Amino acid sequence: MFGFLNIYKPKGKTSHDVVAILRRITKVKQIGHTGTLDPFAEGVLPICIGKATRLIEYLDDEKAYIGTVQFGESTTTYDIEGDSVNTSKKRICLKDLKEKLSLFKGEIEQNPPIYSAIKVKGKKLYEYARAGEDVEIKPRRVNIQRLEVISFDEEKQTAELIIECSKGTYIRSIANDLGEALGCYGHLIKLVRIKAGKFEIQESIRLEDLEEVEQVKSNIIYPICYLNYPKYELKDFEKEKISHGMAIEINNPDGIIMLTKENLLIAVARLDNGKAKPLKVFI
Repeated sequence: MFGFLNIYKPKGKTSHDVVAILRRITKVKQIGHTGTLDPFAEGVLPICIGKATRLIEYLDDEKAYIGTVQFGESTTTYDIEGDSVNTSKKRICLKDLKEKLSLFKGEIEQNPPIYSAIKVKGKKLYEYARAGEDVEIKPRRVNIQRLEVISFDEEKQTAELIIECSKGTYIRSIANDLGEALGCYGHLIKLVRIKAGKFEIQESIRLEDLEEVEQVKSNIIYPICYLNYPKYELKDFEKEKISHGMAIEINNPDGIIMLTKENLLIAVARLDNGKAKPLKVFI
C-alpha cells in the first residue's frame, strides 16, 4: 500500500491510537500521521501509508480549526481536561472579544502550553509539568492567517472561533492568552481540525468505516493529488537513471519537482540549474 488517508480522528483517541488501529487492520507497520491532534480534539488527521511516510515533509502544513473558548477560568493544560488555575467573575461582550483578536493575527510569538510534547533538553514539557519541575519555555514564532468569531454566547461566556494558522500553532495557547488579554482568563473546551493542507473535513473518513483492509485500500489517496509541486513525466531512459539515484537534465525552474511515469509517482527531486537530483525514490 502506498498513499494517504484522510481520517476523522474521534474525540478521546490519541493520534497514535489511530495509527495503531490502521496497522492492525492493514498489517502494514509503515504508517504515520502528519501532525498530532490532542486526545480531546477531533477532526482531520492525515495518515501516510507505506513509502508515503517519506512524503510527510512535502505536504502543505497550513491548518484550520474551529475552537470553542470558555471565558472566566484558566486551567493547567489550557483546555477542559486540566485543573482549574484561576477564575474571574468579569464578563465580556462581543465588542471586547473582537478588539482583542487583532493581537493574535499575523506573525506572533506564542508560548506553548507546559502540557505539550515539545522537547526541551531531551525531555517532553509535560514530563517536567508532571514532575513539578521548572523549565524555561521559549516562545515560538507562528503565523495566524485568520482568527474570527463564528458565534458568541454572552450568557455562557463562550466563543466559537475559526482559526487558520501555520504548523506548530497551539490553539490552546490562543484560548489561554486571549483570556489573559481580556482580563477574565479562558480555556479551550472544544477543538475540531477542519483542514490540514489539502485534507478537508468534508472528505474525511471515519474509523468505523474502515473495518476491513479492502475498505482502507478503496479510500487511499494517491500522493500526486495532494502534493503541491510541478510534475514532470519521465521518459523510459530517464526513469531508469532516476531508479539508480542518478540526476537527469530538465529544463524547468529550480525547486522541488515530482517525477512521474504514466501518472505514477516515481520520485521527488530537487531541480537546480537544469539538473534534477532525486531526493526520494519510490521504485
